[in-house]
Amino acid sequence: MAAAGAHAFARSWIEDERACDLLFSQGEDAARVALEGAFEAIDVVVQPEAERRRRLLVADMDSTMIAVECIDELADYAGLKAEVAAITERAMQGALDFEAALRARVALLKGLDAAAIDRCRGERVRLTPGARALVRTLRREGVGTVLVTGGFTAFAEPVAAEIGFETVRANRLAVAGGKLTGAVEGPIVGAEAKRQALLDGLAERGLEAAASLAVGDGANDIPMLQAAGLGVAYHAKPAAAAAARARIVHNDLTALLFAQGYACRDWEVD
Repeated sequence: MAAAGAHAFARSWIEDERACDLLFSQGEDAARVALEGAFEAIDVVVQPEAERRRRLLVADMDSTMIAVECIDELADYAGLKAEVAAITERAMQGALDFEAALRARVALLKGLDAAAIDRCRGERVRLTPGARALVRTLRREGVGTVLVTGGFTAFAEPVAAEIGFETVRANRLAVAGGKLTGAVEGPIVGAEAKRQALLDGLAERGLEAAASLAVGDGANDIPMLQAAGLGVAYHAKPAAAAAARARIVHNDLTALLFAQGYACRDWEVD
């Protein structure tokens, strides 16, 4: 850090041998460049110490709070997973317009029995390790928590309840006669809607942007990540990783608790 121009002056363990604070008085960008990737299997978050305890969390769902992309898994019940997943991947990489890509994927599911949604949720959706500990610990501390996703309410609402989010914003699949119509009801929750969810959460609580933490993995998360006090790319696609102020590559979501100074003894666990 010294060689990079960052004046480091102290070290303290948040959790012995697992998470460590390195304190420095200048050279934030230099410290980030010097430390990211310098150690095997270690993630680095560089931030002002006074702002580390955030008061609002806004999180993506698919491949962030849960381990799958719901629309890809739902498409598998229609025999179309490979085709839909290819579109999803390009959209998350930023190579396709998210709204157009979403409508195209949903159109492919026209005629699928709506019962497949509940079956898919039960058989395929698994929470990301650390998701419950992160959200429930922050809720206990009075932090606002919002799940905002380009996915669907039929998945997001149960996931939000299981993890412990206060509010959820998601798209709604149109169903008629017990089958998917191939359409999405209402305006699309895309990149701008995610950013707006963060801004709305700040306004509702009378907070400045610095008090917020956002986490996501895809290109449609970038405006939200950039608007937050700390935007974290979680096991993310390259575009999101490049745009975020911090990247979690090796650890699970409890890394965001360590980043805020919460030791394991402080976590709300099942």
